[in-house]
Amino acid sequence: MRLLVMGPPGAGKGTQCVKLAERFGVPHISSGDLFRHHISNKTELGVTVQKYLDSGEYVPDEITTEMVRKRLDEPDATAGFILDGYPRTTGQVGDLDSMLATTASGLNKVVVVEVPDDDLVARLAKRAREQGRADDDENVVRRRVEVYQEQTAPVLDLYKKRGQVVEVTGLGSVEDVFDRIVTAVGA
Repeated sequence: MRLLVMGPPGAGKGTQCVKLAERFGVPHISSGDLFRHHISNKTELGVTVQKYLDSGEYVPDEITTEMVRKRLDEPDATAGFILDGYPRTTGQVGDLDSMLATTASGLNKVVVVEVPDDDLVARLAKRAREQGRADDDENVVRRRVEVYQEQTAPVLDLYKKRGQVVEVTGLGSVEDVFDRIVTAVGA
């Protein structure tokens, strides 16, 4: 199974991706986790990434694409993956298409987890308190949602034209959302 899971910050993508990865026996590949790994290890790349995240802006395509490319090249991703947080721009869609062109198949589906903006802010404020994540400050959260809508909407349009998008509400229990996703992807 090769799924791309999309949705605004705080929609619950990470939680659902972990469950999907367990269900299908494939890795969950999160651009956010890749970023946090580099930041926590204080790599040169991590310092650069931190500046973008602190301002609520997206990391430039070439940096994100290289990190994702390296991760997709690892042996555990050959049978499939659950991709989270990439692609976020139309340029990254082309990059992902190129990466997957060398394999037997492309994406099975693009799952969009939808949550109203006010619910997103409430969820992320709670997460900031519980986990101490600086990128969950309310002003940064609102900016991240704006950037998501501005930059990611064209990505969704591309995948919709290909007939790959399934939309699922992200409201309700984790299990309810998971069941809706599994049904939507036909698994």
